[in-house]
Amino acid sequence: MFDRPAVSETAPQGRAASADLVSDSVERLCRLYDSRLAETGGALSPEDARELNAMAAIYDLDTDRPAAEVWKDLRAVVTRQQPEVDPRTAPHADARPLTLLVVEDDADAAASLTELLSEAGHSVVGPFHNAAAAEAAAALHSIDAALLDINLSGEMTGVELAQVLTARWDVRVVFVSGDVAAAARHADMAEALVLKPYNGAQILEAVARIGQAA
Repeated sequence: MFDRPAVSETAPQGRAASADLVSDSVERLCRLYDSRLAETGGALSPEDARELNAMAAIYDLDTDRPAAEVWKDLRAVVTRQQPEVDPRTAPHADARPLTLLVVEDDADAAASLTELLSEAGHSVVGPFHNAAAAEAAAALHSIDAALLDINLSGEMTGVELAQVLTARWDVRVVFVSGDVAAAARHADMAEALVLKPYNGAQILEAVARIGQAA
């Protein structure tokens, strides 16, 4: 369903440097637009607005809004989305195995995700395709973190499930979704965003960071 992390003899240093560059670029971008919007009270020059909208369009964010609102969503996406990394440069070896709740209503994606996490040494609760079943399982298991799609079958969304999991059991959340706008709006609820289409390395990196901090 998605690519397994590829391993090569020359990848680690190059990809680690690439990840550092991505992080530095995001920090510079945030400083730039934070300061510009603060200085102008939320307004941007036509040129700056065009650049902002062009970046937002990459993630299919609605640009027919005030610049401050567009930037808020874009900022949430770029600061929480995990960069693509090589698994040998990520902190997997130092992260303890976790018990992970997987909630994904696409059966193929759920199966692939479960297989990936199990092969990496984690215990998987699920996968579940709706929030009601996942909530019931969370009451019966000690969950370290939940990987949640946002648009689920059933009445409850992944966002609503995240609210329940964090409030009742202090479960940490990773949104794994193709609904970028929803992920951006609710990014403050998650430790990381992994946007579809994704690969295995991105998932393992997000999980490893949670494991290191646990």
